[in-house]
Amino acid sequence: MTARRAWTRVMIVPALLLALAACAKNGERAQEAGAVAADAAVASPEGAFLAYEHDVQVQLEAAQIAPRIQQVAQACQNAKFGECAVLQVDQRSGEQPSGEVKVRIAPKGVESLIGLAGEGGTLQARNTRAEDLAQQVADTALTKARLEKEHARLLSYQDRSDLKIEDLMAITTRLSEIEAGVEQANKDAAQQRRRIDTQLVTLHFDTTSGQRSRSEIGEALSESGSILSTSVAFLIRAAAALLPVGVVALVMAWIVRALIRRRRRKP
Repeated sequence: MTARRAWTRVMIVPALLLALAACAKNGERAQEAGAVAADAAVASPEGAFLAYEHDVQVQLEAAQIAPRIQQVAQACQNAKFGECAVLQVDQRSGEQPSGEVKVRIAPKGVESLIGLAGEGGTLQARNTRAEDLAQQVADTALTKARLEKEHARLLSYQDRSDLKIEDLMAITTRLSEIEAGVEQANKDAAQQRRRIDTQLVTLHFDTTSGQRSRSEIGEALSESGSILSTSVAFLIRAAAALLPVGVVALVMAWIVRALIRRRRRKP
């Protein structure tokens, strides 16, 4: 009987280990699949011209806000999650510290950066929106093609031997205008491409609701002294302003009362 139990234990233990290993692998696969799905959720579809923007509200303990802002900014500058550029860092201290970090990052790093920002805290709110730049991209490409075509045609005219001086000057002026227009079209196209290939992420950091309540109570208590002194000062000023009026009123009342008594005494 003992040998049978020992043999059963020998068979069960490896089976349990295999089952645990399988569960761990499944969990890792699920996490990887979740990460891939999250990245795919914010990536622009193939052939689309979508410019994504994300606004994220993060709640942290007051002491964590300043270090977390620096951590997020450094992670972006060091390209920890892919191509990234810091556009704005805003930090406010005091009893209710807060801050904001605005970056432009490659789509694959969006979720990782947001995860870093909310680590140990709460993602209070998130808003993701996309602007369709298809029409702008098409208009820019059309404008560039039209200008380049006109530029080539004017260059062919410029080589003619029978061209008058005034016509040559007019063509030269127009060529300069066209070249400036092509340069602007190239800048517009580069900016549109940048908005499509990278995404704008704005992270807002704030304290937790409990800390805000305690801070508001403390602020109210600290302001109570100044409020009381202001009220007392107002009353003193009011009394000082009303004192002459009160004296005059008492004198007038005394005079009126004296006149009334004198009339009553007359037969």
